[in-house]
Amino acid sequence: MCADTGFARKYRLVKPAEFKHVFQQAGKSGDKALLILARRNALGYARLGLAVSIKAAKTAVERNRIKRVTRESFRHHRPALGGMDFIVTGRAGLSTKTNRELRASLERHWLSLSNAKNSDNSD
Repeated sequence: MCADTGFARKYRLVKPAEFKHVFQQAGKSGDKALLILARRNALGYARLGLAVSIKAAKTAVERNRIKRVTRESFRHHRPALGGMDFIVTGRAGLSTKTNRELRASLERHWLSLSNAKNSDNSD
């Protein structure tokens, strides 16, 4: 498998300072189940951080499913997202969403945030 199609460490937000940077001044896209925060980075490629709490999904199995679906969606959309850092957070009741509903929601958010990024570049 080509390393560029996976979810390598360079595509992750791992340090608390990286998360803090996004939280400080983030663009937002959200619905009843998800909130995605985004902020431009200087790296030229997108990175993802996940913050799915017990409030969003009670069991570890559910939280892991949500994170797995989110990572897969991000991996597919990463080329179109450019130089942005994203943090995906879950809201209460997220665990009731099916994988299909979760993917559709993520797709809408990626599209919304990439359009916002592109409109910022046109200035």
